Amino acid sequence: MTIVCSSYNASVVERNPDVDSIVVKSTTSSPESIGRRFRGRCDIAIALAPCMPDFQLAGATRARVRVGYTYVRRYLARTTARLYVTRLAISEADPELCERDARHVVRHEVEQVCDLVRLAGGTTIVPDLVLPIDSVDREAVKHVPAGGICVHLGARWFSEGSTLESTIETIAALRRFGLPVIATYGLDALENVAAVRAAGVADAIVGGLSFTQWAAVFEKSAIVVTVDTGATHVASAMRRPTVVLFEHRYFRLSSQEWSPYRVPSVCLQKPATCDPSELAVSRESIVAAVASLLGVTDATARV
Repeated sequence: MTIVCSSYNASVVERNPDVDSIVVKSTTSSPESIGRRFRGRCDIAIALAPCMPDFQLAGATRARVRVGYTYVRRYLARTTARLYVTRLAISEADPELCERDARHVVRHEVEQVCDLVRLAGGTTIVPDLVLPIDSVDREAVKHVPAGGICVHLGARWFSEGSTLESTIETIAALRRFGLPVIATYGLDALENVAAVRAAGVADAIVGGLSFTQWAAVFEKSAIVVTVDTGATHVASAMRRPTVVLFEHRYFRLSSQEWSPYRVPSVCLQKPATCDPSELAVSRESIVAAVASLLGVTDATARV
């Protein structure tokens, strides 16, 4: 089992016990050139993303079984994909259909990817998210308080229906539960971390972690609060209850396809604007969602 991916994504699968090897695609390598390396060497090729480079890579392997998927209303892609793959799945995901018709249901992306396994001939489906962490990861974050509320500071906290000031107020409000409040961050939120730190609203603010160290912070937390980012799925892999604040636009699609997977969760919609009254309501909804997942009913633990 070989996975071809970017260097960014390699850290997600490098410890996966079901993966035998990883090929990291360089920025200068074409999908076709990588796919040609596997000619005569693989029986099945699966394009894990519904995009042309993945189709081209799978097609270039000339594996007997080549599987991929595309979206229901991408009619041109549905036609051209068959030049590269031998078996094509059609995802029901479509933002316009979701927003126009509340009856339009989109399955979680994990379930859609499992369809590719079935299409390739697999009969045993194991849907659990696998992200192994070890004692070295846990030791690296031993200074982070355990049993707390972990807020991941993704860039979407600071734009389009959320602001830096409102995010700081949200973190401050979460202190009412009497649990440690931890903030994690990556490079996308770096310019706002200093303001959060200066506000003194978190017991610990940690960044510069490896992927698995970051997951170890989630593992030792009671709950994770995040915007729509990879933190949602890392929290699911760590089996942690999760509150996710999705973008206002295409909320119905996002909250179905990319919601927390197989963990207790609440999906919330960001306000349409940064109007102070809308932001206040959003903060209240986040705190109420955390309360519900923690099983807290005391009115003092609400905004």
